Amino acid sequence: MLTYLAAALPRFTSPAARLLALQCALRSDTRGHARLSGGLLRGMRLRGRHELWEELAQAGWLTLPALKPAPVMVRLTDVAVLDQAPGRSARHQAAHWALRPTPLLLPAAAPPALRLTALVLAGHLCHPAHHGTDMDVLARLGGHSPAQTAELLDRLVALGTLAAWTHDRDTDEVLWHLPVQAHSAVQPQGHRASAHPA
Repeated sequence: MLTYLAAALPRFTSPAARLLALQCALRSDTRGHARLSGGLLRGMRLRGRHELWEELAQAGWLTLPALKPAPVMVRLTDVAVLDQAPGRSARHQAAHWALRPTPLLLPAAAPPALRLTALVLAGHLCHPAHHGTDMDVLARLGGHSPAQTAELLDRLVALGTLAAWTHDRDTDEVLWHLPVQAHSAVQPQGHRASAHPA
């Protein structure tokens, strides 16, 4: 779903709008309608952020919803979202996982850019000791430039969410390491494929 959104939304779409779009896409029904409760939006620290809905509507991705009263009922206008695998049940599980993408948890007050970066990294965890992908992939899925992505990775290290990260400029591969206590939470990719949106 993150790959789909990277293609469907303009490159300059804000991290907060991307997180909101992810929840809309994962919670949508077969007609492209999604219901987002006031509690969900409050928990994401996105309730009352009218500018995010306008950003997604201006991108042509959804119809601007009535934001009062809650819950917010959304109609997605991009029919390609309905073709995204896996099925609806797995997408609902992924929507819940995306709110707290273990083992890369952040404080609730973390800004959307950090939350989205942690989510992108969590979607690429597959082996307890070695995690990596291309910088271009991380930047594209997070909607940032490579330089911005590097700064966000540094901030995740400073917070203790990551133990360390490196970027091989020759191959463009980024490798990262989790703190020791987070290693036990990593499962092989096949066990989690239906439960996260990467």
